[in-house]
Amino acid sequence: MRQLSQKFTFLFPAVFWLMFFFVIPLTIIFVYSFFERGIYGGIEYVFSFNNYYRVIDPLYLKAVLRTVYIASLNTLICLIIGYPLAYFISNQSQRKKNILLFLVTLPFWTNFLVRIYAWMIILRTEGFLNNVLLWMNLINKPFEILFTDKAVLIGMVYGYLPFMILPLYASIEKLDRNYLDAARDLGATPIKTFWRVIIPLTKPGIIAGSILVFVPSLGAFIIPDLLGGAKSMMIGNLIKDQFLSARDWPFGSALSFIVMAVVLILLMIYLRFGQTVSEKLYSNK
Repeated sequence: MRQLSQKFTFLFPAVFWLMFFFVIPLTIIFVYSFFERGIYGGIEYVFSFNNYYRVIDPLYLKAVLRTVYIASLNTLICLIIGYPLAYFISNQSQRKKNILLFLVTLPFWTNFLVRIYAWMIILRTEGFLNNVLLWMNLINKPFEILFTDKAVLIGMVYGYLPFMILPLYASIEKLDRNYLDAARDLGATPIKTFWRVIIPLTKPGIIAGSILVFVPSLGAFIIPDLLGGAKSMMIGNLIKDQFLSARDWPFGSALSFIVMAVVLILLMIYLRFGQTVSEKLYSNK
Protein backbone atom coordinates (compact mmCIF):
# COMPACT_ATOMS: atom_id res chain seq x y z
CA MET A 1 0.00 0.00 0.00
CA ARG A 2 2.85 2.31 0.87
CA GLN A 3 4.59 1.61 -2.45
CA LEU A 4 1.36 2.34 -4.31
CA SER A 5 1.04 5.63 -2.45
CA GLN A 6 4.62 6.57 -3.35
CA LYS A 7 4.04 5.77 -7.03
CA PHE A 8 0.90 7.90 -7.05
CA THR A 9 2.86 10.76 -5.44
CA PHE A 10 5.47 10.65 -8.19
CA LEU A 11 2.88 10.32 -10.96
CA PHE A 12 0.48 12.97 -9.68
CA PRO A 13 2.24 16.01 -11.28
CA ALA A 14 2.30 14.35 -14.71
CA VAL A 15 -1.28 13.09 -14.42
CA PHE A 16 -2.48 16.50 -13.23
CA TRP A 17 -0.70 18.25 -16.10
CA LEU A 18 -2.15 15.90 -18.72
CA MET A 19 -5.67 16.08 -17.29
CA PHE A 20 -5.76 19.84 -16.76
CA PHE A 21 -3.96 21.01 -19.90
CA PHE A 22 -4.73 18.20 -22.35
CA VAL A 23 -7.67 15.92 -21.55
CA ILE A 24 -10.07 18.56 -20.21
CA PRO A 25 -9.48 21.10 -23.06
CA LEU A 26 -9.83 18.34 -25.67
CA THR A 27 -13.05 17.18 -24.05
CA ILE A 28 -14.46 20.72 -24.18
CA ILE A 29 -13.50 21.09 -27.84
CA PHE A 30 -15.00 17.68 -28.64
CA VAL A 31 -18.30 18.66 -27.01
CA TYR A 32 -18.31 22.03 -28.80
CA SER A 33 -17.96 20.28 -32.17
CA PHE A 34 -21.52 18.92 -31.84
CA PHE A 35 -23.12 22.30 -31.10
CA GLU A 36 -23.96 25.20 -33.41
CA ARG A 37 -22.71 28.73 -33.78
CA GLY A 38 -24.84 31.50 -32.34
CA ILE A 39 -26.13 34.35 -34.48
CA TYR A 40 -23.51 36.74 -33.10
CA GLY A 41 -20.89 34.11 -32.42
CA GLY A 42 -20.57 31.97 -29.35
CA ILE A 43 -22.25 28.63 -28.79
CA GLU A 44 -25.83 27.49 -29.17
CA TYR A 45 -26.32 24.25 -27.23
CA VAL A 46 -28.21 22.42 -29.98
CA PHE A 47 -26.87 18.95 -30.73
CA SER A 48 -26.02 18.50 -34.41
CA PHE A 49 -23.62 16.75 -36.81
CA ASN A 50 -23.76 19.66 -39.26
CA ASN A 51 -20.23 20.84 -38.43
CA TYR A 52 -18.80 17.55 -39.67
CA TYR A 53 -21.03 17.55 -42.76
CA ARG A 54 -19.82 21.07 -43.64
CA VAL A 55 -16.30 19.73 -44.25
CA ILE A 56 -17.42 18.18 -47.56
CA ASP A 57 -18.72 21.57 -48.73
CA PRO A 58 -16.66 22.49 -51.86
CA LEU A 59 -15.58 25.74 -50.20
CA TYR A 60 -13.90 23.89 -47.32
CA LEU A 61 -13.11 20.63 -49.11
CA LYS A 62 -10.79 22.54 -51.43
CA ALA A 63 -8.72 23.70 -48.45
CA VAL A 64 -8.65 20.16 -47.02
CA LEU A 65 -7.49 18.64 -50.32
CA ARG A 66 -4.87 21.37 -50.79
CA THR A 67 -3.60 20.65 -47.28
CA VAL A 68 -3.26 16.92 -47.94
CA TYR A 69 -1.58 17.59 -51.29
CA ILE A 70 0.97 20.08 -49.94
CA ALA A 71 1.66 17.99 -46.82
CA SER A 72 2.19 14.85 -48.95
CA LEU A 73 4.42 16.67 -51.44
CA ASN A 74 6.39 18.23 -48.59
CA THR A 75 6.92 14.79 -47.03
CA LEU A 76 8.10 13.34 -50.35
CA ILE A 77 10.55 16.19 -51.02
CA CYS A 78 11.91 16.02 -47.46
CA LEU A 79 12.44 12.26 -47.91
CA ILE A 80 14.23 12.72 -51.25
CA ILE A 81 16.51 15.40 -49.80
CA GLY A 82 16.83 14.00 -46.29
CA TYR A 83 17.74 10.39 -47.09
CA PRO A 84 21.00 11.14 -48.98
CA LEU A 85 21.95 13.70 -46.30
CA ALA A 86 21.29 11.24 -43.48
CA TYR A 87 23.24 8.52 -45.30
CA PHE A 88 26.13 10.91 -45.92
CA ILE A 89 26.24 11.96 -42.26
CA SER A 90 26.18 8.34 -41.06
CA ASN A 91 29.28 7.52 -43.14
CA GLN A 92 31.44 10.27 -41.65
CA SER A 93 33.83 10.10 -38.71
CA GLN A 94 32.40 10.66 -35.25
CA ARG A 95 33.74 14.21 -35.08
CA LYS A 96 32.22 15.14 -38.46
CA LYS A 97 28.95 13.44 -37.50
CA ASN A 98 28.65 15.64 -34.43
CA ILE A 99 29.36 18.78 -36.46
CA LEU A 100 26.88 17.89 -39.21
CA LEU A 101 24.14 16.93 -36.75
CA PHE A 102 24.75 20.21 -34.96
CA LEU A 103 24.28 22.07 -38.27
CA VAL A 104 21.04 20.16 -38.92
CA THR A 105 19.61 21.27 -35.56
CA LEU A 106 21.13 24.78 -35.65
CA PRO A 107 18.01 26.46 -37.17
CA PHE A 108 16.04 25.50 -34.04
CA TRP A 109 18.15 28.01 -32.11
CA THR A 110 16.26 30.80 -33.88
CA ASN A 111 12.57 31.55 -33.45
CA PHE A 112 10.51 29.83 -36.16
CA LEU A 113 8.51 32.99 -36.91
CA VAL A 114 11.70 34.99 -37.49
CA ARG A 115 12.97 32.35 -39.92
CA ILE A 116 9.74 32.45 -41.92
CA TYR A 117 9.92 36.26 -42.10
CA ALA A 118 13.45 35.83 -43.46
CA TRP A 119 12.06 33.63 -46.24
CA MET A 120 9.58 36.39 -47.09
CA ILE A 121 12.52 38.72 -47.66
CA ILE A 122 14.32 36.10 -49.75
CA LEU A 123 11.34 35.14 -51.94
CA ARG A 124 9.67 38.49 -52.57
CA THR A 125 9.87 40.09 -56.03
CA GLU A 126 12.62 42.51 -54.97
CA GLY A 127 14.18 39.92 -52.65
CA PHE A 128 17.56 38.24 -52.44
CA LEU A 129 16.75 35.29 -54.72
CA ASN A 130 15.44 37.36 -57.62
CA ASN A 131 18.28 39.89 -57.32
CA VAL A 132 20.89 37.12 -57.51
CA LEU A 133 19.19 35.46 -60.50
CA LEU A 134 18.90 38.81 -62.31
CA TRP A 135 22.53 39.64 -61.55
CA MET A 136 23.62 36.29 -63.00
CA ASN A 137 21.43 36.92 -66.10
CA LEU A 138 19.57 33.66 -65.52
CA ILE A 139 16.16 35.37 -65.71
CA ASN A 140 14.85 38.46 -67.52
CA LYS A 141 12.24 39.47 -64.95
CA PRO A 142 11.67 38.60 -61.29
CA PHE A 143 9.83 35.42 -60.37
CA GLU A 144 6.58 35.83 -58.48
CA ILE A 145 7.10 33.16 -55.84
CA LEU A 146 5.87 34.80 -52.66
CA PHE A 147 2.18 34.31 -51.83
CA THR A 148 1.92 31.13 -53.89
CA ASP A 149 1.79 27.42 -53.07
CA LYS A 150 5.42 27.18 -54.21
CA ALA A 151 6.49 29.57 -51.45
CA VAL A 152 4.47 27.56 -48.91
CA LEU A 153 6.16 24.36 -50.06
CA ILE A 154 9.63 25.93 -49.86
CA GLY A 155 8.92 27.16 -46.33
CA MET A 156 7.62 23.77 -45.23
CA VAL A 157 10.57 21.85 -46.66
CA TYR A 158 12.92 24.26 -44.90
CA GLY A 159 11.01 24.07 -41.62
CA TYR A 160 10.42 20.31 -41.41
CA LEU A 161 13.48 18.82 -43.15
CA PRO A 162 15.37 18.23 -39.84
CA PHE A 163 12.43 16.12 -38.61
CA MET A 164 13.07 13.82 -41.56
CA ILE A 165 16.87 13.76 -41.36
CA LEU A 166 17.19 12.87 -37.67
CA PRO A 167 15.07 9.65 -37.59
CA LEU A 168 16.59 8.58 -40.91
CA TYR A 169 20.07 9.09 -39.49
CA ALA A 170 19.17 7.09 -36.38
CA SER A 171 17.89 4.23 -38.55
CA ILE A 172 20.83 4.26 -40.97
CA GLU A 173 23.29 4.45 -38.06
CA LYS A 174 21.93 1.12 -36.77
CA LEU A 175 22.35 -0.50 -40.18
CA ASP A 176 24.64 -3.56 -40.06
CA ARG A 177 27.25 -2.90 -42.76
CA ASN A 178 27.87 -6.63 -43.08
CA TYR A 179 24.64 -6.84 -45.08
CA LEU A 180 26.07 -4.38 -47.61
CA ASP A 181 29.29 -6.35 -47.88
CA ALA A 182 27.30 -9.56 -48.36
CA ALA A 183 25.23 -7.95 -51.12
CA ARG A 184 28.37 -6.83 -52.95
CA ASP A 185 29.94 -10.28 -52.58
CA LEU A 186 26.82 -11.80 -54.13
CA GLY A 187 27.15 -9.52 -57.14
CA ALA A 188 24.50 -6.94 -56.37
CA THR A 189 24.96 -3.56 -58.06
CA PRO A 190 24.92 -0.40 -55.88
CA ILE A 191 21.39 0.38 -57.09
CA LYS A 192 20.12 -3.12 -56.24
CA THR A 193 21.88 -2.97 -52.87
CA PHE A 194 20.15 0.32 -52.16
CA TRP A 195 16.66 -0.85 -53.11
CA ARG A 196 16.84 -4.46 -51.91
CA VAL A 197 18.94 -4.07 -48.74
CA ILE A 198 19.31 -0.49 -47.46
CA ILE A 199 15.73 0.71 -47.99
CA PRO A 200 14.06 -2.32 -46.31
CA LEU A 201 16.47 -2.20 -43.35
CA THR A 202 15.89 1.53 -42.80
CA LYS A 203 12.12 1.34 -43.25
CA PRO A 204 11.39 2.26 -39.58
CA GLY A 205 13.28 5.53 -40.02
CA ILE A 206 11.44 6.28 -43.26
CA ILE A 207 8.05 5.71 -41.60
CA ALA A 208 8.95 7.71 -38.48
CA GLY A 209 10.40 10.61 -40.49
CA SER A 210 7.42 10.71 -42.85
CA ILE A 211 4.98 10.88 -39.94
CA LEU A 212 7.02 13.54 -38.15
CA VAL A 213 6.91 15.69 -41.30
CA PHE A 214 3.39 14.94 -42.53
CA VAL A 215 1.59 15.45 -39.21
CA PRO A 216 2.79 19.02 -38.47
CA SER A 217 2.37 19.88 -42.16
CA LEU A 218 -1.35 19.10 -41.85
CA GLY A 219 -1.84 21.61 -39.06
CA ALA A 220 0.58 24.29 -40.25
CA PHE A 221 -0.85 27.80 -40.37
CA ILE A 222 2.07 30.22 -39.86
CA ILE A 223 3.84 29.25 -43.09
CA PRO A 224 0.69 29.38 -45.29
CA ASP A 225 -0.33 32.66 -43.62
CA LEU A 226 2.98 34.45 -44.22
CA LEU A 227 4.30 32.81 -47.41
CA GLY A 228 1.02 31.84 -49.06
CA GLY A 229 -1.21 34.74 -48.15
CA ALA A 230 -4.92 34.51 -48.87
CA LYS A 231 -4.28 32.46 -52.02
CA SER A 232 -3.06 29.39 -50.14
CA MET A 233 -5.70 28.50 -47.56
CA MET A 234 -4.92 25.31 -45.66
CA ILE A 235 -6.84 23.54 -42.94
CA GLY A 236 -4.65 25.07 -40.22
CA ASN A 237 -5.56 28.57 -41.44
CA LEU A 238 -9.18 27.52 -41.68
CA ILE A 239 -9.23 26.36 -38.06
CA LYS A 240 -7.50 29.53 -36.87
CA ASP A 241 -9.96 31.74 -38.79
CA GLN A 242 -12.97 29.87 -37.39
CA PHE A 243 -11.83 30.49 -33.81
CA LEU A 244 -10.45 34.03 -34.15
CA SER A 245 -12.25 35.69 -37.07
CA ALA A 246 -15.54 33.93 -37.84
CA ARG A 247 -16.09 33.06 -34.16
CA ASP A 248 -17.50 29.72 -35.25
CA TRP A 249 -16.06 27.60 -32.46
CA PRO A 250 -18.18 24.50 -33.18
CA PHE A 251 -16.99 24.24 -36.79
CA GLY A 252 -13.41 25.00 -35.78
CA SER A 253 -13.65 22.25 -33.17
CA ALA A 254 -14.94 19.77 -35.75
CA LEU A 255 -12.08 20.60 -38.12
CA SER A 256 -9.60 20.17 -35.27
CA PHE A 257 -10.91 16.71 -34.47
CA ILE A 258 -10.77 15.66 -38.12
CA VAL A 259 -7.09 16.60 -38.19
CA MET A 260 -6.59 14.79 -34.89
CA ALA A 261 -8.26 11.67 -36.29
CA VAL A 262 -5.85 11.67 -39.24
CA VAL A 263 -2.92 12.06 -36.84
CA LEU A 264 -4.11 9.16 -34.69
CA ILE A 265 -4.54 6.94 -37.75
CA LEU A 266 -0.96 7.71 -38.83
CA LEU A 267 0.36 6.98 -35.35
CA MET A 268 -1.52 3.66 -35.31
CA ILE A 269 0.05 2.79 -38.68
CA TYR A 270 3.49 3.53 -37.27
CA LEU A 271 2.85 1.53 -34.11
CA ARG A 272 1.50 -1.34 -36.19
CA PHE A 273 4.16 -1.48 -38.90
CA GLY A 274 7.12 0.75 -37.98
CA GLN A 275 7.90 -0.67 -34.56
CA THR A 276 7.18 -4.24 -35.69
CA VAL A 277 9.71 -3.93 -38.51
CA SER A 278 12.21 -2.26 -36.19
CA GLU A 279 11.93 -5.02 -33.59
CA LYS A 280 12.42 -7.72 -36.23
CA LEU A 281 15.46 -6.04 -37.67
CA TYR A 282 17.29 -5.15 -34.50
CA SER A 283 16.12 -7.63 -31.89
CA ASN A 284 19.11 -9.89 -32.52
CA LYS A 285 21.75 -7.14 -32.43
